[in-house]
Amino acid sequence: MGKIKAIFGNKWVKFSLVTLIYVLWLVVWTGNLWLLLGVPLIYDFYISRIFYRYIGHYNKEWCERSALYKGIYEWVNAILFATVVASLIHIFIFQIYVIPTSSMEKSLLIGDYLCVSKVAYGPQMPNTPLSFPFVHHTMPFSQTVKSFSEAVKWPYHRLKGLGAIRRNDVVVFNFPAGDTVLLENQNVTYYDVLRQYQEQLGKAEGRRQLEKDYTIISRPVDKRENYIKRCVAVPGDSLAVRNGEVFVNGAAQENIPGLQYQYMVQTSAPLTQYALNNLNITEYSGNGSAYYMNLTDEMAEQLKKLKNVLSVRRYIFPANTEVYPHWETPRWSQDNYGPIWVPQKGATISLTPDNLALYGRIIDVYENHDLEIDGNEVKIDGRPATEYTFEMNYYWMMGDNRHNSADSRFWGFVPEDHIVGKASFIMMSSDQNKSFPSSIRWDRIFKTVK
Repeated sequence: MGKIKAIFGNKWVKFSLVTLIYVLWLVVWTGNLWLLLGVPLIYDFYISRIFYRYIGHYNKEWCERSALYKGIYEWVNAILFATVVASLIHIFIFQIYVIPTSSMEKSLLIGDYLCVSKVAYGPQMPNTPLSFPFVHHTMPFSQTVKSFSEAVKWPYHRLKGLGAIRRNDVVVFNFPAGDTVLLENQNVTYYDVLRQYQEQLGKAEGRRQLEKDYTIISRPVDKRENYIKRCVAVPGDSLAVRNGEVFVNGAAQENIPGLQYQYMVQTSAPLTQYALNNLNITEYSGNGSAYYMNLTDEMAEQLKKLKNVLSVRRYIFPANTEVYPHWETPRWSQDNYGPIWVPQKGATISLTPDNLALYGRIIDVYENHDLEIDGNEVKIDGRPATEYTFEMNYYWMMGDNRHNSADSRFWGFVPEDHIVGKASFIMMSSDQNKSFPSSIRWDRIFKTVK
């Protein structure tokens, strides 16, 4: 043991091991050669000690002279070390995500704290590395102050992960339509509000009035809101929804326990709160004889057995302009959608008026090309184009609460550079309608996300 301690106590051995780990992790894995500038700092720390001889020794002397300075220095040193380690874990390993809405019920519940694996699909290097630690896009106690600087911008780069996104994975991603935000009302989607203004006032006047009424800001990809949905189609898939049922490449989606749909329920007498609680019905509205309820198929069958229930029928949305790509003349709905092809990196399509409505945002916004449409002529970056080759992979995401989920049916595809990670397991779960400790859902702790 003594010889082993002596070997690992040698400054050259320490320097070699730390440098090897640093280069493999933060240079080779990230592919960022600029990080090699950190190697001289490691060399100085273990070998040359130039910084210590000219500056660092003063710190040691002050610590010896003043107990107060020593205490402050140790606290600051500990906080900085913990911040660096936690930030590296957050970027490269995993992050915690709290379910904020009911879009994934009954699979995931409001108040579930999820462990989101970054290594499952490969960690993404930050687009905005200069940011306040552990804060997403806005500083604490503020609605307007940014927590990041765009003075330094890194291009999209994803490190090697354990695998690719598979159908039916539960995925956390940056909200694609969150690139533009109404600062005074961040709970709505900018593009939805813009369409409302333009429907009332016309395209030009609607946009002008919206810009007058709100402060409009933009956000880089890594600072857009985090969403969580189930990936129902991967690059190259063809997807269609028929009467609420999802079909991928012509085959029905595999059974997913917990899927909810909206049902119309007719009763001869009002349902009691006891009956609603007993059936675990949490989302409903009605007047005592007619209800709209979000139910799983199993819950719907149990509801039918109650004596005062006359009928239970799943609601099917008619064609409307709310769904992507928001055609002026309704074609699709939440329950009857597509077919639609999910773009794959390297695939080429012919450009037509119909598919430009579907893929124009990809070309113009996600892949940063100048798209112009003049009658039947299409120009990309100023050149006439009759076809387009996709530069990234895209995904189709849907919530398990199918009639209460803002998902790809409303805002389209999720680009690969928006993917954050895979929801792995529930670390903790708290019912916000109850007080501690009865609020803790003990049966959900460490439950695997499926």
